[in-house]
Amino acid sequence: MIMCRHKQSKIGVPMVARYGILAGLLASLAAAPAMAQTDVNLGYSGWTGFAPLTLAKEAGIFEKHGLNVTLSKIPQASRHLAMASGDIQCAATTVETWVAWTANGVPATQIFQMDKSYGADGIAVRGDVADFAALKGKTVAASAPGTSPYFLLAWMLKQNGMTMRDVRIVNMEPGPAAQAFVAGQNDAAMTYEPYLSTVRDAPDSGKILATTLDYPAVMDTVGCTPAFLQENPEAGKALADSYFEALEMIAADPDKAYEIMGADVNQTGEQFANSAQYLRWQDKAANATFFEGEFKTFSQAAADLLLEIGVIREKPDVATLYDDQYIK
Repeated sequence: MIMCRHKQSKIGVPMVARYGILAGLLASLAAAPAMAQTDVNLGYSGWTGFAPLTLAKEAGIFEKHGLNVTLSKIPQASRHLAMASGDIQCAATTVETWVAWTANGVPATQIFQMDKSYGADGIAVRGDVADFAALKGKTVAASAPGTSPYFLLAWMLKQNGMTMRDVRIVNMEPGPAAQAFVAGQNDAAMTYEPYLSTVRDAPDSGKILATTLDYPAVMDTVGCTPAFLQENPEAGKALADSYFEALEMIAADPDKAYEIMGADVNQTGEQFANSAQYLRWQDKAANATFFEGEFKTFSQAAADLLLEIGVIREKPDVATLYDDQYIK
């Protein structure tokens, strides 16, 4: 209405004048230089534990912290090649994978922990397989050497007095491995969420013999090349802070966060929430505790096993694999 154009505000400024002030403010903001953004390409996968990275991207959290992040889905078996070539500067992957990459000539520095698996990784078997001993001579679908599923299989077998030579490996990525298993192919499959739920939802196809609840050996971190961190001294902390802020958003508005994260892997918010219950995202306090203790002991044990199964030829110095300044 025309009358409203001259209505007085509570502080006595006519509305038309206020519009003028607002227009001037918006114009000045538009004219102001934009915050400098550091470009970073980060390699990851559809693993549920990595989903806060998607949330940080979609919710504008990375941008808020001065980062222009490209998230690239790259199979774990070739993620280090993308890092070595410079196609990506950072990656999300499991702790023992960094050990293998570094030992095989792709140096990187882990800067924060993302998650720990609490049943989100496991081995699916046919109904007649009662224990690990019954797997001897069986065909197991698992990713290539140097990946988390391959390592976890070796870890589980070792804890049961067996080696990788006791089974026949068919190299398949976690998603296809789960789908093939449900379709009746292979005797067993190493996979993780959200794909492990494909097996959980198809009990007639088989069962889950063991998960990381039984063998806690899967924990993920984000790392970057030393060159990237040196050339962009603020970027490491910005990445870590963005991740921690994404966790705060999940806690504050889980329904919205789950919808955003689930959409990236073709899940509803409810489906994503079901997958997420099998892991724990790690906040800043948990990160500090992790790098002070478990990180060091697990990295040493992982290096021993990687050496034993021929993934690496010599153990790297664990002290050079991380830098905790970015979580402080």
